[in-house]
Amino acid sequence: MSVPDYMQCAEDHQTLLVVVQPVGIVPEESFFKIYKRISTVSQINVRDSQRVLYIRYRHHYPPENNEWGDFQTHRKVVGLITITDCSSGKDWPQTFEKFHLQKEIYGSTLYDSRLFVFGLQGEIAEQPRTDVAFYPSYDECENVEKRIEDFIESLFIVLESKRLDRATDKSGDKIPLLCVPFEKKDFVGLDTDSRHYKKRCQGRMRKHVGDLCLQAGMLQDSLVHYHMAVELLRSVNDFLWLGAALEGLCSASVIYHYPGGTGGKVGARRAQGSSVPTEAANRHRPGALTSNGINADTSTEIGRAKNCLSPEDIIDKYKEAISYYSKYKNAGVIELEACVKAVRVLAIQKRSMEASEFLQNAVYINLRQLSEEEKIQRYSILSELYERIGFHRKSAFFKRVAAMQCVAPSITEPGWRACYKLLLETLPGYSLSLDPKDFSKGTHRGWAAVQMRLLHELVYASRRMGNPALSVRHLSFLLQTMLDFLSDQGKLFGDFLSWNLEDTLSQFPLKPGSTATFIVYIKVKLDFSCQENLLQDLNDDGISVSGLPLSSPFRQVIKPRVETKPINPPEASKAGDFSHVKTLEAILNFKYSGGPGHIDRYYRNLSLGLHVEVEPSVFFTRVSTLPATSTRQCYLLLDVFNSTEHELTISARNNEDLVLHAGECQRMAIQVDKFNFENYPDSPGESTQFANPKQLEEERQQAKGLEINSKLDILWKIISFWKCREGEARVEGVLSQLVLEHLQLAPLQWDVLVEGKLCDCDIVTDCTVGDPVKLEVKLTNWSPQSVGPFSLTVIPYQDYQNGVHNYDLQDGITFVGSNTFYIDTVKPTENSVCIGALLFLYTGDFYLNIKFHEDNSCRELPLSWFCLPSIHIRAVKPVIQTKL
Repeated sequence: MSVPDYMQCAEDHQTLLVVVQPVGIVPEESFFKIYKRISTVSQINVRDSQRVLYIRYRHHYPPENNEWGDFQTHRKVVGLITITDCSSGKDWPQTFEKFHLQKEIYGSTLYDSRLFVFGLQGEIAEQPRTDVAFYPSYDECENVEKRIEDFIESLFIVLESKRLDRATDKSGDKIPLLCVPFEKKDFVGLDTDSRHYKKRCQGRMRKHVGDLCLQAGMLQDSLVHYHMAVELLRSVNDFLWLGAALEGLCSASVIYHYPGGTGGKVGARRAQGSSVPTEAANRHRPGALTSNGINADTSTEIGRAKNCLSPEDIIDKYKEAISYYSKYKNAGVIELEACVKAVRVLAIQKRSMEASEFLQNAVYINLRQLSEEEKIQRYSILSELYERIGFHRKSAFFKRVAAMQCVAPSITEPGWRACYKLLLETLPGYSLSLDPKDFSKGTHRGWAAVQMRLLHELVYASRRMGNPALSVRHLSFLLQTMLDFLSDQGKLFGDFLSWNLEDTLSQFPLKPGSTATFIVYIKVKLDFSCQENLLQDLNDDGISVSGLPLSSPFRQVIKPRVETKPINPPEASKAGDFSHVKTLEAILNFKYSGGPGHIDRYYRNLSLGLHVEVEPSVFFTRVSTLPATSTRQCYLLLDVFNSTEHELTISARNNEDLVLHAGECQRMAIQVDKFNFENYPDSPGESTQFANPKQLEEERQQAKGLEINSKLDILWKIISFWKCREGEARVEGVLSQLVLEHLQLAPLQWDVLVEGKLCDCDIVTDCTVGDPVKLEVKLTNWSPQSVGPFSLTVIPYQDYQNGVHNYDLQDGITFVGSNTFYIDTVKPTENSVCIGALLFLYTGDFYLNIKFHEDNSCRELPLSWFCLPSIHIRAVKPVIQTKL
């Protein structure tokens, strides 16, 4: 089963499923007019008893879901009603044949079926038939409801006979093993005479009979059968069907405790077991059913309460059932629907936190690849359920995801109007009102960053659905209410055009017939990041307006906006497509004058619209770092994607050019000196100009990005155009906090000197065997707090270059004094130096490993603060000088 029904609720387990479908060409309006009348007959009282029969109608039902009818009988299509147009007698045989073909789709489970024919009159229509009803037109069909009641009566008779047949203990007869579709191949060759197999058959059949009793209005009997099924199935570890028996027990108990239903439908159902006189029951509907000799349900309230679960136990059993369903990947739809049913019950019980746990489980249940329409439905229902349990912001989030799904790139005709409508419905969940009066100075409700994003999306969606005036209103509202939360770059964005007015003015005054050239330079700052992950797919819809208007007497930049434009249209629906096209629009206002009009101070205005689409030529799809041989350097690894249709070269400072073919992605390794970010900005005078810590942090991040870009100097170049195109590729958009930490110099700077020579990178220090070698370890504290004291031990070794290290060097090296260094507390900006010496007794290559002692001072600081360079010393023979 692959198609979930998100509207399911616990009380649906007691319903009979009837499918109503058109046969042939039937006007949609006419079909739903009759369907609506049929759907009104959804509840029938059984005459001579307190039993009630409930009907659930669907105009579409996947046949594969019908195959799970033995597992849960409310999933089984037991009735089929078809509606058709037929105006002449010669078309009747073909119409009747279509009716039979339609029955074959659900034929294995149908109890009965009906054909409603509209438009056919005459001899054929006058023949009395039980399975066909003829009506002159869709407006002349007064007794449709009566026909439906008769039809339900026939369904009840078949249901009751099946219930009695399967509930009767037929000693000596073998009980068949009921299966779900994916189980059938697993039971081939089993020993059907084993006690385990027989118990499995008994437990499944007992659960099935419980379903039939519940549908037949016998609540007490269903509870008894479910309890017995649970015991039998638990004893043989039949987990899938045990889950179904527990869910059946939950459904029957919910029906008892909450007779008004849990689905939130209008009108409450009559309480089970409430005393309704026989006459009143018969008058409830004109076609009230008779039990036709079958004994009425004489269960008492005491008996029901005895077998019924308490409201708390209902939820516990739902949890147990769902845990069993989760063991089977083919039962994902069953598990998902059980979660939804449990949430609806918990909403009535006002247990919101527990309900949210069930919903969270539902979010992560993996089904088959869903269509866009199914995704919209799924997110909309999740939103509705979160709203019902009082999680308004979570509800708004899923409704916003549904809105973005309406305009997904894979949809050929994006539904911008539906997107806009859903976005509007999310406003209350994000504590956002479109009435400026609701915004008062000094107080703000909700997350401003999310609210600005939502307003950006409303601006964009309203424009895409063809309502620019509405788009402008939303943008004006954004400026009026959110200006305090916009960064400076958002407020001043739009300076992407530049020109030299003096060069143009030097060509004036113009003689008749002459022309002047006005050169406009376009330079745009773009985001070169394109990091692919699931969270971004859910949360980042690619719709944003990152800037605001900038006005001057001669220039007005309207706004930049982001479009979705697939680079490779045939494969545009693939995950991971890179489509960051940015459309920039501006209006150039020219004021000019000449001749007599100029003397009298008359002039003309000319407005030229400028439309520019820009897109990064390269994307950085992934960024990471690797340590270099020097502690003051590291490698910045960038995965670079060429999004153009041309061959492209990309270069960085002190790096060879990298050639990328169209659509190719390669890794680029850039060795960089680590940065000192401690001074961006940190003085009291600089920090006071920012309104809040968030803006201060944004400024620091921007400063870090500018510093890194200036050192990397990454440039791209396309030479295949008639004029070479080139530009700068900036990395600040892809630098995560973790990468920035790796690029930053550690606040504790460690220097190791051998004989006064700084040891770093692959430097090898030479010394003479037998001469003492001076070793210095210097610590400079650039952190804002005092650090230390520290203890360091120098451990010499030899590397045999085969993975083996020799630490047994007592005969090769001796220390002058101790091999342990002690550094006292070091205040900020100060340093401390400790000095020792060692003596090499024979030649060779030696390495020194400096280790820190594990004490409280070390534990309080990050490990990255204790990076000492490796020390490579080569001991050589002394040079013997002889005098002649």
